[in-house]
Amino acid sequence: MNTKLLFVFLLYCFFANTGFLAQDYIVTFPPVVLKGVSTTIQVKPVEKVEQVALAKVKINDTDVLLYEKKGILQGEFVLQSTDIHLADNFSLQEAPLILPAWTTILPPLIAILLALIFKEVLTALFIGILSGTMIMGYFAGGFIAALAGFFKLIDTYIVQALTDSGHVAVIVFSLTIGAIVAIISKNGGMLGVVNLLIRFAKTRKSGMLTTYFLGIAIFFDDYANTLVVGNTMRSVTDKLKVSREKLAYIVDSTAAPIAAIAFITTWIGAELTYISDGVQKIEETGVVIQQSAYGIFMDSLAYSFYPIFTLFFVFVLLWKGKDYGPMRKSEWLAQNETIIKEDKKIEELQEFEPLPNVKPNPWNAIIPVFTIITGTFIGLIYTGIKSIQQGHEALIDTKLSEVWQLFPNYFGIENSFFQKIGIVIGEADSYQALLWASLMALLLAVILTLANRIMSIHKIMETGIQGIKAMIPAMIILVLAWALAGVIEDMGTAIYLKSFFSADFNAVWLIPAITFVLSAVIAFSTGSSWSTMALIYPLVIPLSFAIAVQTDGYAEMPILYNTIASVLAGAVLGDHCSPISDTTILSSLATGCDHIQHVKTQMPYALTVGAVALFVGVIPAALGIPSWILFISGALIIFWIISIFAK
Repeated sequence: MNTKLLFVFLLYCFFANTGFLAQDYIVTFPPVVLKGVSTTIQVKPVEKVEQVALAKVKINDTDVLLYEKKGILQGEFVLQSTDIHLADNFSLQEAPLILPAWTTILPPLIAILLALIFKEVLTALFIGILSGTMIMGYFAGGFIAALAGFFKLIDTYIVQALTDSGHVAVIVFSLTIGAIVAIISKNGGMLGVVNLLIRFAKTRKSGMLTTYFLGIAIFFDDYANTLVVGNTMRSVTDKLKVSREKLAYIVDSTAAPIAAIAFITTWIGAELTYISDGVQKIEETGVVIQQSAYGIFMDSLAYSFYPIFTLFFVFVLLWKGKDYGPMRKSEWLAQNETIIKEDKKIEELQEFEPLPNVKPNPWNAIIPVFTIITGTFIGLIYTGIKSIQQGHEALIDTKLSEVWQLFPNYFGIENSFFQKIGIVIGEADSYQALLWASLMALLLAVILTLANRIMSIHKIMETGIQGIKAMIPAMIILVLAWALAGVIEDMGTAIYLKSFFSADFNAVWLIPAITFVLSAVIAFSTGSSWSTMALIYPLVIPLSFAIAVQTDGYAEMPILYNTIASVLAGAVLGDHCSPISDTTILSSLATGCDHIQHVKTQMPYALTVGAVALFVGVIPAALGIPSWILFISGALIIFWIISIFAK
């Protein structure tokens, strides 16, 4: 008997070690799966035991090859029906929501079309969100579940939009800016700035150029740029009979483009992360890239055609004093004493007029505004160094001043001031810096008003609250835009759009161009440059490099630089054309321009520059033409377009 038991035990051990004994596995799908679109599945054993490597899994009678990534077995599978069948020793962790892929583009498409047709953003955004929640509800549980999507709109997506720390920071910063603007308007500070700037901005041309150079000066954050420049220059340009649409265009078309190409911005942290991850994927294939992520970013700036062409286009447009399309009509109306002001819809803005008999003093505004700019920069430096210190165990007990000297060793960069400052700001908490700076500026505005005995503390508080109230309508639009972005993300809209860029594409010279167009489409549909970068960078960085290496006649690094630059450039173009983009909404808010009018007047200009960037910059650069030749050619073509078509 003992001999038989021993034999059975040894037999069991043999089969277990050789993999003949079946091991149960759990197959995990993403929460939402799009029919006809490749999705990534994960396969995990029920029990963590030693086993032979699992090479494939059968799903719906189709063998799915598996690969290991970060210790987890993964595979790519295209679901063609709503049914999921697995082999006997495999089980589904949780049934995913399966959507027809085409339905995912409906929410952003509905929101964008309704906003453009009816010229009313709140309703358009609301219906766009509702359509998404009802679509997901219908495919999850039928008609009744679709009706329940009405409640999910507020208890899930609105709440999520309001509980995101970054969103809350933007709202608080915007409301604080509103309070500051109200106070420095009441105490005569803004009128003093207007009178001061009028000395340089005596004509429409000089006034618009002053706005342009202010936009370039605040290069390190697009939010701060938009709100500070828009609010500061609005009164100046009104006096010079510049339309609100033109002001919004100048502000919007300097904020994001300059933030996209400046090497010290709040954007660079995310960009360097995506570039570094992409390079890591490339090196997993055995290729060694000596260049750092920061160095790759710097070299990619030579291919940032859309941001640079946009800045040049705006300058030439202002210098020549010409316009075309809807903007020409808006400018004609403004010069004939009929400036269209969104202020008329916000009664609280009437409270921003200076108090009677108050002597205009520009310092009452310059000091708070300068505090926002410098305070944000200092906050970025401090939080960046602090983040680097906390992220490296060897630096935790080191003084911040010494971290500045030592950290280049941990990032593999030269001890160059500009590279160091770029890395620090890339690691910074921009929201925290903006909040600190705005709070300090608000405090200084209150102190200056009290010190000059312009208003009592009670009147200052009333004025600040009026400024906050004036920002509420735009904040509601912003929250709804974020909620729509949440719906779009959950439905997988960007994944569906990304699926058009197939992995077997081998026309190397077209990869940067398709990247540019696809990034623009995703940013236009989602209203977010950040989500576009997060989705496209991981796909195109290893893809472009791998295809360029395998194709004769192409240098892989220039193609890689061009592709990296095209992601952000396309995202900025999409944002400029999208009525649901948060930066576009903020531009309308800061300049007091009707939002739909801003989108309608800006879009022809953005598309013009986008076409030049694509056909004169991105594609020829991929074919090997030097960038400096393309920048000169593009500039000449832009100058010609404005000279011929603008009046």
